Amino acid sequence: MLKRTHKCTELTKDNIGQEVVINGWVQKTRNKGSIIFTDVRDISGIMQVIFETPDINDEEFAIAGDLHSEYVVAVKGILRERSGEFNKDLKTGELEIRATNLEILSKSEPLPFPVENESKTKEELRLKYRYLDLRRRDLTNNLILRSEVCTCVRNFLKDNSFLEIETPILNRSTPEGARDYLVPSRVNSGEFYALPQSPQLFKQLLMCSGYDRYYQIAKCFRDEDLRADRQPEFTQIDMEMSFVDEDDVIELNSRLLKHLFKEILDIDIAYPIRKMKWIDAMNDYGIDKPDLRFDMKIVDLGDVVKDCGFGVFEDAIKNGGLVRGINAKTLGSLGRKQIDKLVDFVKDFRAKGLAYIAIDEEGNIKSSFAKFVSEDKMKEIISAMNGENGDLLLIVADEFKVVCDSLGNLRNHVADMAGLIDKDKFEFVWITDFPLFEYSIEEQRLMAMHHPFTMLKDEDIDLLKTSPEKVRAKAYDIVLNGCELGGGSVRINNPDIQSQMLEILGFTKERAEESFGFLLEAFKYGVPPHAGLAYGLDRLIMIMSGAESIRDVMAFPKNKDARCLMSMAPNKVDDKQLQELGIKIDNEIKEN
Repeated sequence: MLKRTHKCTELTKDNIGQEVVINGWVQKTRNKGSIIFTDVRDISGIMQVIFETPDINDEEFAIAGDLHSEYVVAVKGILRERSGEFNKDLKTGELEIRATNLEILSKSEPLPFPVENESKTKEELRLKYRYLDLRRRDLTNNLILRSEVCTCVRNFLKDNSFLEIETPILNRSTPEGARDYLVPSRVNSGEFYALPQSPQLFKQLLMCSGYDRYYQIAKCFRDEDLRADRQPEFTQIDMEMSFVDEDDVIELNSRLLKHLFKEILDIDIAYPIRKMKWIDAMNDYGIDKPDLRFDMKIVDLGDVVKDCGFGVFEDAIKNGGLVRGINAKTLGSLGRKQIDKLVDFVKDFRAKGLAYIAIDEEGNIKSSFAKFVSEDKMKEIISAMNGENGDLLLIVADEFKVVCDSLGNLRNHVADMAGLIDKDKFEFVWITDFPLFEYSIEEQRLMAMHHPFTMLKDEDIDLLKTSPEKVRAKAYDIVLNGCELGGGSVRINNPDIQSQMLEILGFTKERAEESFGFLLEAFKYGVPPHAGLAYGLDRLIMIMSGAESIRDVMAFPKNKDARCLMSMAPNKVDDKQLQELGIKIDNEIKEN
């Protein structure tokens, strides 16, 4: 075999006149009869090869004439400046290899779809043949970016005295979180491991062990419904620090992000990264991960509409609810059908309806509630929302969570419709001062907004017993362009506070001991103040690369049904394996 001397894009004008060898896949071939043009592709990029006699002998020229897409070849030749028109889209667009020797290392059968950027092939087919899909340049670039980000993060954390320490994959199942993936134990019959949803407990134990600064690029697993930015298995950049407070963690990670975006994308992000309290984010943007690339703050209309004559607004105020709205600039000309779609949109977030005022370019007003309010009151509402010609004012009246969920998501939706989002901007914000608890309608009880080991604000300690719903957490999320990149908190290191926390969450002493006994035991032997944070690596790469889905930044992702279409995992196993594990599949499930 002709041994490679260079990757395709390692060759430059400095190599002109040299004999070189490249190995790779045939991207495409153009046979002009007496001359053959072939693009050869490797991990670095593409190089044009010219086959022409007498540079190459007749036998190998004939072989070159039979090259097809995705054949694997080795080519020896002399590097020259391109004789034809330069290709400005290629790094090697001014160069070509005049081939003297050709070897076909492997042939390819006809492809199920073309290997090309921005593929129009259905995702299901591309996932089935993922090894072909990964040959696309855009996916290759994403995985190269991912590798570079991991290297950059590792180097930064090493320079800041962090140790990379691995934690177990086979853990015990614990409550309070998403569903676990369970692994039956053959040796310990009838018992199960759980795959980690995060390394949370183990990294806190490392702090108890005196390891001070830990990090890990960790595989995690959650058995939950999927969407564009979720997978059953995902990767976290996980870290924990001792003898620090909230500001220390935020400061270090702000520096990490600044360093990362400069090193990888050559982008200077705003520094220091701004902070925003959770309640301000909810009031102004309706969501705790606000997209700050565009301006469209939520307006509180409670004082304006409390006696307006429109029963929906008045009743919401009387019942302790809210009336709030957003001004969708430039969308005042939307037709009734398009507005009805917006009404349906907010119903997905439990809103009962969506009131609107549409102002066309001439200043004419159409409103869903105009007949219930006076002309002066309508002008007052429009003024409160800074309404102008061409604007669409959208209003929701309901309880706090419904109003926030509806308008927060509607804000992002209409901004996208109106083209208000600058796709080239990177707007970071730290969200702080989260509630410690949130009420679960499904569970009919308070649950930890982050996790049961999050420390509360010092000034709220007295509220823990009397008004836990008012307690704020020493928790923080880092948000980029409306996407939560990561989150963390200061951890509880006071056993009394930890006991109160678990009691509020409904844990008896026996259940707490059963679930977290090994951590609570460790806390008896001197635990330092500690705090940490974890990033979703897949989400981070998705945003940095401009990909539409995290499936485009993972080598072998699952589909929406958590299935690998290439290997067809999960799959059935032999009855013998089940017998060894003491597991029997219900006949009805087996038939289905």
